[in-house]
Amino acid sequence: MRPNYNLPPALQKALLILAAALILFSPWFSSPEALALGLGFGLILGNPFQELSEKAAKYVLQAAVVGLGFGIDLYQVAETGLNGLVYTAVSLGVTMLLGLLLGRLLNITPKLTHLVSVGTAICGGSAIAAVAPAIKANAQDISVSLGIVFALNALALFVFPVVGHALGLDQQQFGTWAAIAIHDTSSVVGAAAKYGNEALQLATTLKLTRALWIVPMVLVSGMAFKTGEAKAKVPVFILLFILASVLITFMPAALAVAPPILLAAKKGLLLSLFLIGANLNRTTLRSISAKPFYQGLILWMLVASSSLFVILMF
Repeated sequence: MRPNYNLPPALQKALLILAAALILFSPWFSSPEALALGLGFGLILGNPFQELSEKAAKYVLQAAVVGLGFGIDLYQVAETGLNGLVYTAVSLGVTMLLGLLLGRLLNITPKLTHLVSVGTAICGGSAIAAVAPAIKANAQDISVSLGIVFALNALALFVFPVVGHALGLDQQQFGTWAAIAIHDTSSVVGAAAKYGNEALQLATTLKLTRALWIVPMVLVSGMAFKTGEAKAKVPVFILLFILASVLITFMPAALAVAPPILLAAKKGLLLSLFLIGANLNRTTLRSISAKPFYQGLILWMLVASSSLFVILMF
């Protein structure tokens, strides 16, 4: 994509590299600021490293999530996270049902309806990317569903911490809510990190547990659309996250290396959010038609509000 302003390519690249360096080596950036800076580049100045930054964002985020596993005490999660696991399991089924109903009401094609619903129910872009081949979705449906999820993710990263503080949510409540109601792992971790360490631990664990539902979802999707191509496997970074959590919980020697790994992981998260923001461009936004966007927005608002109500009541 060509930049919106005719900056010399060398200057454009230098500014992007400088911004990434500031995020990594300065103490001034939190998750929303990193994403906002990336969005500024993607929508205003343009991203001169589009293909490279898309790959880098994916792998930097996965590495950061693995590193965050060194801050997860499984005993603590077991004590605080059982309710969250129940909320997660129930919300998956309810979200898929509501998404299907909204898709029919708005007369959206079945495959696009399914992709938007899956992205909302499980883990955003990762779920969409995994399910799309199983239902033989076309490129336009994939692009539109990813664009919807990304736009709502960016909004959630800014809005959720504000709402959480306004309602006086404690760390456990916010971590549970973020894991259930925010689509992508990147925004879940970013919002929870902004809220507090306990929220970060719980939200990360619940979100990655939720991501394991990708496997049965791909299988069920393939059967529902009768493609015969339902293949799925657990992402390696999730297994490594679990391994890191096991090490820090049961091997005291791992405590010595945990602090620098956690610091690097949090910086990596900020960099991945910056790159994710920089990957959004006006072409992507223009590809999102009104009805699918309404489906994604209404579905997300229903999930966010209903899950928040349940968390506050119980």
